[in-house]
Amino acid sequence: MKSSFAERAIQFHRNLKYTGELPRGIKVLNPFRDNPDIDAVVEAFYTKFYADTHSRKLIVGINPGRLGAGTTGIPFTDTKRLREICGIDLTDIKTHEPSSVFVYKVIEAYGGASRFYRDFYIDSVCPLGFVRQNKKGNWVNCNYYDYASLFKATKPFIVKTLRQQIAMGIDPDTVYVLGKKNAKFLRQINAEERLFGAIKGFNQPRYIVQYKSKSMADHVNEYLLKLTGN
Repeated sequence: MKSSFAERAIQFHRNLKYTGELPRGIKVLNPFRDNPDIDAVVEAFYTKFYADTHSRKLIVGINPGRLGAGTTGIPFTDTKRLREICGIDLTDIKTHEPSSVFVYKVIEAYGGASRFYRDFYIDSVCPLGFVRQNKKGNWVNCNYYDYASLFKATKPFIVKTLRQQIAMGIDPDTVYVLGKKNAKFLRQINAEERLFGAIKGFNQPRYIVQYKSKSMADHVNEYLLKLTGN
């Protein structure tokens, strides 16, 4: 019997592990191993929205951040959206992620979580995150492309995990990329690896919330038009 998309997605996240070298001062953020509560959340989320064998279109962010997928295990989903919109409660933890606010406005405009996740699967170009130590000694979010050495180190992992996600049941004709710089780096990878037929980029959700909040409705509409092919 063919496994469901949910079963493949759950297995993918449970097996995520970065074993390569990293530049000095940078660490891996792996919520699927670092937080024992996340395994149950991942299973509940994918079982609720992906318990079928339908193909889906892929939307990718950069890599998990500490307050979104780094806490919940679900891309662009903080604990507030996880509980109030997805109906899954992560007890004793509360996070607010600006990117999640925008993404769920798009999801609502599309027709709600059930309809959206029936058609789309969201993850990241790099499905594990990174943190770096700043001058004050604090660990802060780091993008896979922030340093040439980090991109070079993580590129084999990125290619491997993108192939694994496509094999889960992703339509590779078009991939939707959140963040213009993120799209630039994915195009570079795609030119070499030929993973996707076309790459369509969007402004990064956090950028929209932080700098373009007055025109947020226009950006939501832009997302919808591209995602629906109009």
